[in-house]
Amino acid sequence: MAVIMEAPERLALRQLVLNPMGPGDVRIDIDWSGISSGTEKLLWTGRMPSFPGMGYPLVPGYESVGRIVDAGAEVRDRLGQWVFVPGANCYRDARGLFGGSARTVVLPAARAMPIDEALGRDGILLALAATARHAVAGGAAPELIVGHGILGRLIARLVIATGAPAPMVWETNPARRDGAGYTVIDPASDDRRDYRTICDASGAGDVLDMLIPRLGKGGEIVLAGFYDRLSFAFPAAFMREARLRISAEFTPADITATTALIAQGALRLDGLISHVRPAAQAAEAYPQAFDDPDCLKMVLDWSER
Repeated sequence: MAVIMEAPERLALRQLVLNPMGPGDVRIDIDWSGISSGTEKLLWTGRMPSFPGMGYPLVPGYESVGRIVDAGAEVRDRLGQWVFVPGANCYRDARGLFGGSARTVVLPAARAMPIDEALGRDGILLALAATARHAVAGGAAPELIVGHGILGRLIARLVIATGAPAPMVWETNPARRDGAGYTVIDPASDDRRDYRTICDASGAGDVLDMLIPRLGKGGEIVLAGFYDRLSFAFPAAFMREARLRISAEFTPADITATTALIAQGALRLDGLISHVRPAAQAAEAYPQAFDDPDCLKMVLDWSER
């Protein structure tokens, strides 16, 4: 059973035939999978830029956790492990883009990342936490984070976990400003114009013209979201000698560093999942994840087998 995006804004839940396992593969029964409000929203709306592997029908999802229930001859020692699944491409009749939103998946054992089972459904946040770490580790810690959605919150938590001063956070939605433990404000109330590093986690296509005037000389803007198209007025950037850095996919080193911070208790993942629905309600869960301003993170529950 898997989530299938047949076409933009057309979703089904149905059985798919899995590709045969190889000697280095594992089969995993998924308990929870997250819905990304960034890349998966682009798939849902049909605005995802074309790249290799793109096309419909497809199985989305790159934030899943579950248990290894079968393993090839070369990796039998992995049986029983609780793992994070960053996607799978194991379907005979659908593209695995990104392939993790299914009850059962098959993938190379090296891609199944052992994690602490005590994390429970919070374990689906590992990819986002590693993405946040990738943005933070690529340069100076951000003094300003734009957007207090789930990625913005994880970036803020990573900054604090690494010992840097707590950042300022901008958020236009009043409902997302409370209870963070650091300062979250309306952008209109901030008149500072000397930030050395700003990290955008909003994914807004028009964000650069708002942020460049807030930089100090030689300041850097880190683009941590996923954008269709970006543009900006050159004169303001020229006068500040502004620098832009794109933070892309996390690396194995980010995973290692992030899991270490979680194990040490320096980085918490709790309190970030706002909504959980049975996988059978996927057709309702996806639009809610994208359109409900109160939905910080939606998770599908596959545990009823």
